[in-house]
Amino acid sequence: MIWKSGLRVIDWGVPGRTSRRAPRVAEYRLARLPNHQILERGFTIIELMVVMSLIIILSAMALVQYRQSIIRSREAVLKDDLFKMRDAIDQYYADKNQYPATIEALATDGYLRAIPKDPFTESTSSWQPVAAQPDPQRPTAEPGVYDVKSGSDGTSLDGSPYADW
Repeated sequence: MIWKSGLRVIDWGVPGRTSRRAPRVAEYRLARLPNHQILERGFTIIELMVVMSLIIILSAMALVQYRQSIIRSREAVLKDDLFKMRDAIDQYYADKNQYPATIEALATDGYLRAIPKDPFTESTSSWQPVAAQPDPQRPTAEPGVYDVKSGSDGTSLDGSPYADW
């Protein structure tokens, strides 16, 4: 059997033997390649630089996609939180015929388990309540919270501010 390696050839076996059994190793012959043949078999520095630059470009593109996917997931969480809180405000109004005085009243009265964190500010106290219009039939009643908005001052991937959602 002949095996090629960084060295030229390793030939192990007995020449002239025709048995089907694996031949015994008679000798190992290792021959070094001449220096000019070793240099021809390797990579040049330009080839290595081209491969490295392609790897860097592809990893930079992957990093941008990763960061955008994190932002997209936070935006999805924000939309879901706003939907749930607005739905809880509507249910509160349908049950009690008035809007909650604060956002925390939704949690204390059992309409939400807890006030969710704003995914961009990482705080439960940064939500911006929108006050309801005063009721003309009950002018002394407190208007309450009609809507809720994010307290973040950032802008989304589509260019709209999170505070306008």
